[in-house]
Amino acid sequence: MERPVWAPRSIDITVPSVARIYDYYLGGSHNFEVDREAARKAMEFMPGLPKIMQANRAFMRRAVRFAAQEGITQFIDVGSGIPTFGNVHEVARRASPGARVVYVDHDPVAVAHSEAVLAGNPDAGVVAADLRKPREILDSVEVQQLIDLNRPVALLLVAILHFVEDMDDPYAAVAELRDTLAPGSLLVLTHASYEGIPLPPEKAAGTVDVYKDIRNPLIMRSREQIARFFEGYDMVEPGLVPMPLWRPDTEPEEEDPWAFSGFAGVGRTA
Repeated sequence: MERPVWAPRSIDITVPSVARIYDYYLGGSHNFEVDREAARKAMEFMPGLPKIMQANRAFMRRAVRFAAQEGITQFIDVGSGIPTFGNVHEVARRASPGARVVYVDHDPVAVAHSEAVLAGNPDAGVVAADLRKPREILDSVEVQQLIDLNRPVALLLVAILHFVEDMDDPYAAVAELRDTLAPGSLLVLTHASYEGIPLPPEKAAGTVDVYKDIRNPLIMRSREQIARFFEGYDMVEPGLVPMPLWRPDTEPEEEDPWAFSGFAGVGRTA
């Protein structure tokens, strides 16, 4: 298999990655055949996966605009993936010129491509770190230089927590990040769930098995379990809802049924 010029030498291009699979669903070009193969296999069970990812991105853009309208000019996007059109720094800067953004991912392709996209941009940076180790993120040079933790921050955890298993205690990681945020900060979150998927759970479970096979378990949580991530936050209206129902730009009835899979919400620290 030929290695594209944009692929860092250090990565194994025979092993699929969730960031590159996500990139494939969104129509990006920074993925390998091994990623496309896993994505196609997952779509055999859940053909609407690209629609779900598009709904994630659309929600993220609305939430970033909302944060900017609330006067927030600092963003930390954990599990940011591979930058595609309409990424956080582009949306944030349009809504609030001078907004600062730190992207965080542990996928080397995502990090390398983010660095290339952000080269020469003084208001954005990228950190190679893992959500399961919040101190790695908070103590990073980029966060220290770009983010003032004494002022409100929008913390984005979009389509990432469902890749953190219970044994790695995602609730503790989210709580540790929350405890460092200034009052008035926002948590922007989406999470996969069997609730809302227009398929019986046993059929959708085939997709979960594909992710398990590539050693990136996809953890489907209930609405109640997802709501626990917002402990210590006041929910912003309309609360924890299917993605197209969170402050929509267009009529939700026009959305593809697959877009209603899983939940999205924004919480504010008191």
